[in-house]
Formats: sequence, C-alpha cells, structure tokens
Amino acid sequence: MEMCECVIDIVAALFNVSGKELRRPGRSSTAISRVRQIGMYVAHVVLRLTMAEVGRGFSRDRTTVQHACHLIEDLREDAEFDRILSLTERVTAAAFRNREVR
Repeated sequence: MEMCECVIDIVAALFNVSGKELRRPGRSSTAISRVRQIGMYVAHVVLRLTMAEVGRGFSRDRTTVQHACHLIEDLREDAEFDRILSLTERVTAAAFRNREVR
C-alpha cells in the first residue's frame, strides 16, 4: 500500500532509522519495533486507514496493528512522547495534505 510506504519513509527520517529495517519481516529490536508501531498508529489515526489496511501496508497482521495502536495510545500519557508523536502526526498530515485521505 503506497500510503503506508510513505509513512514508513516519514517515520524512518524523523526517527533516524533505516526504512529497510522498518520493512523487514519478523521481529526487530525494540527501537525499530517502536518506530514501526508509531508508523502504524499514525497511518491508522491520521490517514484513517483500517487496521487491516495498515497491516497489509506494513506486512503485519491486523492484530499486530491493533496492539501497536493500543500501546502507542497508552504511551501518549508521557508528555514528551506525546509531543514527539504530535509532531509525527503533523508531519504526516502535511505530507498527505494534497492527497485524498478518507
């Protein structure tokens, strides 16, 4: 899914991690997994993709996306994490501003 590919590139750049690592199937280090989870969350919340669509776009199961979204939502209670996530959401929204988002 093209929109998820763009989100992966955005979070890779923002968090200074390898897009190749984010796209790799299977388990990853905690740092890579967390950035991927942020990407999945943003794709779902900002772009309004279903969890199944996000799962396909990130080569993960829908339940993995669901877990990621719940985890990221819980982490937002930390003010610094919420600030970083809000910035990520704004950058993603700006990147898709001229595209049709549901």
